[in-house]
Amino acid sequence: MKLKKLTILIFISLLFTTGCGNKDYLKENKKIITNEETGQSLQNNILCKPTEKSLYEKYEKYNDQLKTKLEDLPECNKFKPNSIKYNGLWESIFVKPLAYLILKLGSLVKNYGISVMLVGCLIRLILMPFSKKSIDQSENMKKATPEIKKIEKKYANKTDSDSMMKKSQETMLVYKKYKINPVSGCLIAFIQLPLFFAFLQAINRVPAIFEDKLFGMKLGMTPGVGISNGNYLYIILIILIVLTTYLSFKNSMNQAGTNSEMERQMRYSLIFMIIIISFASFSLPTAIALYWVVTNGFIVIQNYLFKKINNSKSKKRG
Repeated sequence: MKLKKLTILIFISLLFTTGCGNKDYLKENKKIITNEETGQSLQNNILCKPTEKSLYEKYEKYNDQLKTKLEDLPECNKFKPNSIKYNGLWESIFVKPLAYLILKLGSLVKNYGISVMLVGCLIRLILMPFSKKSIDQSENMKKATPEIKKIEKKYANKTDSDSMMKKSQETMLVYKKYKINPVSGCLIAFIQLPLFFAFLQAINRVPAIFEDKLFGMKLGMTPGVGISNGNYLYIILIILIVLTTYLSFKNSMNQAGTNSEMERQMRYSLIFMIIIISFASFSLPTAIALYWVVTNGFIVIQNYLFKKINNSKSKKRG
């Protein structure tokens, strides 16, 4: 059940990523306005002024739909979290500070694409203690799995309420013995989701970010449009998105010692995620795609190192 809920949450996040279900866009005849050059959907709550002439004229045409008029917006290089007053705790805590951080770091490294990747790594470093806790829980679950399987076998053909209660009690005792908290395994996912949404919003609402380029790829351009324009670097980007997603989830599956039902759910989640990511990657802005690749790559390396450390500790105890 936990994995199914997590899969649904990630699926919803991808819908947001590809522009579905979000009302904060410029529209004409109820149709979302896109930048024909990049394929990116244009939001009506941008945080600073575009600098590209064609993009500025596009926003100027729909100035009446913008939540803050173009003339009242700051230049992106002068943006601060208190520059404009969009309402909402969400923006104050997550979106505007993150946008400011990407812009400031980007001005230092002279590229917003590199800034996006560095901020993605920084977020993973901040989340590392939670990731370590989650991995430790997985290792403990591996140790507990033989005992849990015995309990499942013991009550395999018993469906009465008394047997179910005893099965639950015995399972909880095993969890207590190995210091397993079923809820803490979801903690890292629920922390990541707000940050992912904030990252998406920060990129889509700051023209300076999606106007920039990295490795010949425009940060606001979607791989689908990039490939149609003859830039085949975007094919490599899509492959990296799918590959790092696969390795990240596969790594998590290998770490979790679970019962057969949970293993089936994990396989289902992995296949489901790869299919969704494969289709969604064509409509991801390049900046989000870079964030996705870097953070998933970070997770793979981080989990490998944590596993090595845990194995080393186990050998010393042995």
